[in-house]
Amino acid sequence: MSQAINIDKAVFARRKRANKIGLALSMFAMVLGMVFLIWILAVLFIKGFSAINLNLFTQSTPAPGSEGGGLANAIVGSLMLIVSCTLISTPVGVLAGLYLSEYGDRSKVASVTRFVTDIMLSAPSIVIGLFVYALVVAQVKHFSGWAGTIALALIAVPVVVRTTENMLRLVPGSLREAAYALGAPKWKVAFMITLRAAQSGIMTGILLALARVSGETAPLLFTALSNQFFSTNMNAPMANLPVVIFQFAMSPYDNWVSLAWGGSLLITFAVLGLNILARVVFREKVQG
Repeated sequence: MSQAINIDKAVFARRKRANKIGLALSMFAMVLGMVFLIWILAVLFIKGFSAINLNLFTQSTPAPGSEGGGLANAIVGSLMLIVSCTLISTPVGVLAGLYLSEYGDRSKVASVTRFVTDIMLSAPSIVIGLFVYALVVAQVKHFSGWAGTIALALIAVPVVVRTTENMLRLVPGSLREAAYALGAPKWKVAFMITLRAAQSGIMTGILLALARVSGETAPLLFTALSNQFFSTNMNAPMANLPVVIFQFAMSPYDNWVSLAWGGSLLITFAVLGLNILARVVFREKVQG
């Protein structure tokens, strides 16, 4: 009896020791990651805030070697690309997710759609940029904001599709059955009942998709490219923050490098704002 008790104590001590080692390693990994994250953010804030001024929002990107300048054309171009991407990816992604959730349980088309969606979720953005370049830019013989919009939409649509499907599957089946019992057709139940019940989660997915595409550089290098001048023509090369940051950060001009830090800070705040809106505002709405 005493021997069994001693064995149990030894096993308990070994498990407790292993738990402490695992906890210590986890805490070390967390602290190490937080140190580098805080380091990156500190450098970004220090150098980014030094470039924030009124000219950043009112003047276009400067010519090589000239002083001053701002990012007004790049900011407007990025906003136009993101808004256009939202108008395309949101209805396509939501409707595709609705079909997969409500109609595609045993459909071969739905299985293929899920497979393609998973591939696109993991596909490198530069591959999507090359695809749009070959499909659109090479055919029309010029870069354009529309080509950039298509590339960003192809990145955002899979995120919206997957989020919409997952959120709709969380809606209780009893809610659908109650609507069917009242004589509502399936399409009306899907659009008027199920979709409304999951709207907060779907909005979260849309915002997170926009947060992802807002900083994409590679696909825009092959599609929208950039424009030194202020332009709102979506059928021509269009300035945008990711590409301008990429070009200016490697330049030998101090004011260009400073503008690159300022643009990086703007994108960081935009992504931070979208994540806060998605994770706090809509989460509180769901809990309420």
